[in-house]
Amino acid sequence: MSSTSAARLVTRNDADGYNTAAMTDAALVRGVLAGNPAAFGALMDRHAGACLRYALRILGNRQDAEDVTQETFVRAYRAIGRYDGSVAFQTWLMTILINRCRTALGSRRRRESRIVSDGEAVTAAISPSRDPYDGLDEAISKAVGQLHPKQREAFLLKHVEEMSYEEMSAITGVGISALKMRVQRAREELQDLLEESRND
Repeated sequence: MSSTSAARLVTRNDADGYNTAAMTDAALVRGVLAGNPAAFGALMDRHAGACLRYALRILGNRQDAEDVTQETFVRAYRAIGRYDGSVAFQTWLMTILINRCRTALGSRRRRESRIVSDGEAVTAAISPSRDPYDGLDEAISKAVGQLHPKQREAFLLKHVEEMSYEEMSAITGVGISALKMRVQRAREELQDLLEESRND
């Protein structure tokens, strides 16, 4: 299925009486597998906001975040036959999203390394989101954007998405002890960055 075709599924169509709003994620997945496009549209309605919010915080650029979110749903649609229900659909979807964010960050770093100005590589600073649903104080948002990507990823999953370490491990493929270390280091780094901003 093309990305254009998948994009059309963003708009849910319940005209056929398919009551997607009352269905669980698992039931909607079964609906997708049965050939009902409204079921996937409902999954997108349900999860796109959280995916976009997370991608925006990781990538710091709305266009990149929207692209990654769209690609996540395209990939999810293509792979939904492999979803076995052993984890929540949201967990499975977040695994795809995080991999897409990591790929986008890697592509960005490669692009930036090719840009040279005055003999020095130019790197783009991650700017904080100004979206009202961001949920983070501006100073904290800016500091989070300065964290190492691995620390930022762990911090956001733990303290913004409010996931358990077990869920985080299932999504990221990183061990629980390593995730705890990343979160702890992120907290320490954030304290230092916020202290620096107060002293400026």
